[in-house]
Amino acid sequence: MEEIISKAATLLEALPYMQRFRSQIFVIKYGGSFMDSSDPEVRHRVGRDIVFLEAVGINPVIVHGGGRAITRALEKAGLPARFIQGHRVTDEATVHMVDRVLSGEINPEIVRAIQDFGGKARGFAGADIFRCRKFSPKDERGNPIDAGYVGEVYDVNIDPLRECIRRQVTPVISPTARGYAGKTYNCNADVAAAMTAIALKARRLVFMSAVPGLLRDPANNDSLITHLSVSEVPQLKKSAVVAEGMIPKVDSAIAAIESGVEKVQFVDGRIPHSILLEIFTDAGVGTEVVL
Repeated sequence: MEEIISKAATLLEALPYMQRFRSQIFVIKYGGSFMDSSDPEVRHRVGRDIVFLEAVGINPVIVHGGGRAITRALEKAGLPARFIQGHRVTDEATVHMVDRVLSGEINPEIVRAIQDFGGKARGFAGADIFRCRKFSPKDERGNPIDAGYVGEVYDVNIDPLRECIRRQVTPVISPTARGYAGKTYNCNADVAAAMTAIALKARRLVFMSAVPGLLRDPANNDSLITHLSVSEVPQLKKSAVVAEGMIPKVDSAIAAIESGVEKVQFVDGRIPHSILLEIFTDAGVGTEVVL
């Protein structure tokens, strides 16, 4: 009996959040090593959570990654993986392989995972949704670095996404984009997710990855930063707490918040139902970033 009452208490704790977020848009960046786990339960767990969000009236929009799958495909083709400031260097020989993996393999699998649990989803190749300019990073001396076919998303075609939301269908978008001369570019999924949240005027942006959240010490999971304001970020960058792959995530979070997104959350996708725990409980399980 106590266990049953405990379940009811959990539902009651979630009730005000369900009421508050009904009809709101939540953009979820789905990434991390758990995406390609050999355990079907792990890979499909997020699909069940997305269907739960649909069922309580929240409008989820998914932008997914797929870095590990891309690296494996490139390794099989004898092509090395190289990164600059958290972005994968993508030459002309590899960009089509990247698009095939992201839009042709991972995207349909996520759509099926949602549909398997009775949800509604539609997949989009990012090149049909995102427009980008060439990403032009600079080295420590300020000299430009050629990262190849790597794009920086600047525009989002929201009409098909709005149509999905109107029909209570979850859009699932790969992180590619249309760039110069109609070429397909590989884009950072964190940046693409943030631009999507901004364009759709989303209530929340959630980054799912294979880490507990933002850690003061990457080697110590107990150093989780549970609450972070935008004003604290420059010091964290200076002290290298925010570095490498976390840079585009945190910069994207700041851009989203400064453009009107209420809160950005970093959650550990390895924890079962981490999205639901972060959204529908008082304590949460990751890092929240606010203005």
